[in-house]
Amino acid sequence: MCVIDISPQIETRRITLRAPAMSDVQRLAALGGDREISRMTTRMPWPYGRADAVDFVGRCQAQDRRRDNTFAIELEDEGVIGVLGLFTPPNGQLEIGYWIGKPFWGRGLATEACQGALHWAKQDWRRRLVVAGHFADNPASGQVLIKAGFLYTGVVEMKPSVARGEPAATRMMVWLA
Repeated sequence: MCVIDISPQIETRRITLRAPAMSDVQRLAALGGDREISRMTTRMPWPYGRADAVDFVGRCQAQDRRRDNTFAIELEDEGVIGVLGLFTPPNGQLEIGYWIGKPFWGRGLATEACQGALHWAKQDWRRRLVVAGHFADNPASGQVLIKAGFLYTGVVEMKPSVARGEPAATRMMVWLA
């Protein structure tokens, strides 16, 4: 396994994936503070504010990059528009999760971010399998994952949603390099 001491930076046609920084806190809090964003994630609370963004960036900076890498998604001329993470849950497979701020929906940016991260994971991090899930009431996220190369497994798990305060049916998917 490759050892990564610093956070990688990934360039795609329109975006850069890079380590979240404390200078991103205000923007992350503003975009992540939309209830429609946080309720479609497992870990984001709602309301999501500045203190949550500070805590998030701090946790990202302390990651063991052999297991986990989280990226701010930065759009040219716009700044940070969301987050993408590759993380390894205890006793689990490498998993991808992401969110894009609502003003940037429908432009293919989540798909581009996922494709860039998966290419990096395969080429540089030497990963061959990544899992993902999307809440059953978020079919748009399923379309992003399909376009990024994921396939449905047929498994539906109940995954926690901090913002919802209860588990949500989650359609599981897999990507194989």
